[in-house]
Amino acid sequence: MAEIPLTRGQFLLPFVSILDDIGAPTETLLERSRLPSSLAEKSDLYLPLVPALRFVETAQRTQGIEDFGFLAARRLQFSHMREKTRALIAHSPTLLVALRHACYWASREDTILSMWIEHDADHVRVCSRLAGTSGRLHLKYAQWIQNIFSVYIVRQFAGPDWMPTAIAFESSYAPSPATRSSWPNVRLLSGQHAAWISLPITLLSLSNRSAALLAPPRDQEDGPSGYDIVDLLKLMLPAYLDEGTTALADVAEIAGVSTRTLQRKLAHLGLTYSDILEMARYENASRLLRDTDCKIIDVAFSSGYTDPAHFSRAFRRMTGTTPRHYREQSRLG
Repeated sequence: MAEIPLTRGQFLLPFVSILDDIGAPTETLLERSRLPSSLAEKSDLYLPLVPALRFVETAQRTQGIEDFGFLAARRLQFSHMREKTRALIAHSPTLLVALRHACYWASREDTILSMWIEHDADHVRVCSRLAGTSGRLHLKYAQWIQNIFSVYIVRQFAGPDWMPTAIAFESSYAPSPATRSSWPNVRLLSGQHAAWISLPITLLSLSNRSAALLAPPRDQEDGPSGYDIVDLLKLMLPAYLDEGTTALADVAEIAGVSTRTLQRKLAHLGLTYSDILEMARYENASRLLRDTDCKIIDVAFSSGYTDPAHFSRAFRRMTGTTPRHYREQSRLG
């Protein structure tokens, strides 16, 4: 059976809003490209990618809009991503973990989208590609969307004014002077093996600036929402990390909920109890490394690790760096 590349209707909304603002015949353009004219009501549904790209290209050409993809990318918000993807990013303790979540769940945003992280000396690239679209025209519009979401994820950790060192496009693309001026000191490249943004490897260990990016997911059950459960567990667990009572059944009993309820609440966000325990251990360890002179072996034991080597491996998995290097970086600011 042939693949049918799909994209979520949410990603067309920024293009549609620009057309509406300039008084363009948006509904007619959508209908001519065989897309639903009532797109706003169907934005959470999936649409075929090829007519979507054709719609954007036709609109740019007929309405005389320069660098349509860049302008639409500027209107994107985190609310355009899937609810569970946003929740996972909001609860990621480090940028590296957030990017791994984004890579894992990328195909839920676009069915043919893949994301991965490449290392390049002292930088990393957050790469993305739409499978089966090699040689297709007008991919630059989709690649602006792909890259801007990676930028926004990094900004949750590095701050709202952070800029990548480079933004790359798989398609042949010549950005307008206005676009270049909006990304000062950022190299804009085309004809690459994938769409990607580049950032210093040292940023991977940055902690989340805010765990409240958005409102909690809708939860029809009585009792705490998934967000409440996560926050409460992260507040409670540090007191038990060095006590040897962090098993799921023990924590559920201490918290006064059943094991099944706790697992279901976390699964609503795409999380497991192991994810939360790892977050709590990391946050406790990173605080001790930053704010105290505790020996690293004592930090390991205080964070619930019985083996310092296991602690170092787990910490590196979360941050991309060792506990010792993390301490040195934090003290250098």
